[in-house]
Amino acid sequence: MEFVKQKGPGLLLCLAIAVPCWLLGKAFPVIGGPVFAILAGMVLTLLLKNKALFQGGVTYTSKKILQYAVILLGFGLNLSEIAKVGARSLPIICSTIATSLVVSFVLYKLLKMPSNISTLVGVGSSICGGSAIAATAPVIGADDEEIAQSISVIFLFNVLAALVFPTFGGAIGLSNEGFGLFAGTAVNDTSSVTAAASTWDTLHNTGGMVLEYATIVKLTRTLAIIPITLVLAFWRTWQAKRGGSATSGTFSLKKVFPFFIVFFVLASVITTLSTMAGADPAWFQPFKELSKFFIIMAMAAIGLNTDIVKLVKTGGKPIFMGFCCWAGITGVSLGMQHLLGLL
Repeated sequence: MEFVKQKGPGLLLCLAIAVPCWLLGKAFPVIGGPVFAILAGMVLTLLLKNKALFQGGVTYTSKKILQYAVILLGFGLNLSEIAKVGARSLPIICSTIATSLVVSFVLYKLLKMPSNISTLVGVGSSICGGSAIAATAPVIGADDEEIAQSISVIFLFNVLAALVFPTFGGAIGLSNEGFGLFAGTAVNDTSSVTAAASTWDTLHNTGGMVLEYATIVKLTRTLAIIPITLVLAFWRTWQAKRGGSATSGTFSLKKVFPFFIVFFVLASVITTLSTMAGADPAWFQPFKELSKFFIIMAMAAIGLNTDIVKLVKTGGKPIFMGFCCWAGITGVSLGMQHLLGLL
C-alpha cells in the first residue's frame, strides 16, 4: 500500500504520457515513441507547478522500469539465428563499435565534456541507440538530463540516416545485401534501421529481403550491450575501490554491477532454446512490445526530470560528438565492406 501511495501518481502520469506517445511512434517510426515521450515530458514538466506528488513514481520509472525494459529486450534476441546470419557482419560491427567509442573518448578529452554524456553518446551511436543508452545509464550512474541529452543527439542522426541513407546507398551503387549490411551497422536505433531498410525495399522492389537482413545484423550488434555494460561496470567498480569507498564501507557491488544484464542474457537464452525446441517465435512478441512500451514510459519520466532550457544551452558539444561518431561509423562500415570484398 505504501508503494502505491508513494509511486502510484508518478507511475500513472508516466503511463498517461506513454500511451499516446507509443501510438505516435507507431504512426511515425522514423521519430519513434521514446523521442515523443521525452519531448512530452520536458514540455509537461514546465507546466507542473508542484512535482512532489509525482516525483517518487517518476524516479522509479526512470530507473527501475528502464531496467525491466532492457530485460524484456532479451526476448527479442534469438542467438542461434544471429549466429547463422549475423556472423558475417561481425568484423564490420566490431570495427564500427570501436570507431564510435574511440571517437567519443578522444572528443571527451579534447572538448572536456562530461564523461557520462560522452559514454552514452558513444555507446548509443555504436550499438543500438536508445536501448544501449537505457542499458548503460544505470551502470555508469547517469542522471536523467544526461540520458535526455544523449537520446536527443542519437535521435537527430537517426532521422538523418533514415532519410538520407537509402538515396546515398543507391548513388554509390550498393547491392541489396550491401545496403542491408550498411543499414544494420551504420544506423543507430532499430526503428531507424527498419525505416531505412523498408525505404530501400520499396525503392528497389526487393520484397522485404533487405529489411530482414538489416534487422538480423542490427540484432547481432545489439548483443554488444552485454560486454560493454560489463566492462563499464568493472571500470566503475575499480574506480570506486581506488577512491577508497570500498574500505570506508560505502562501496556496494550490487549498486555497481548491472545484474539486470544477467536477466537480459537469460531472456535471450530462453528465447533461443525455446525456438530450437519448436516454439513459435511469435510467443515472444508480447515481451518485445512490452519492452518498447516500458522504454517509452521511462523516457517520459526522464523528460519530466529534464530542464529543457539547460538541455538546449548545453547541446552543442554533444551534437558535434554525435556527428563525428555517426560520420566515423558510416565511413568505417563502407570501408570494411570494401576491404572484405562485399561491395
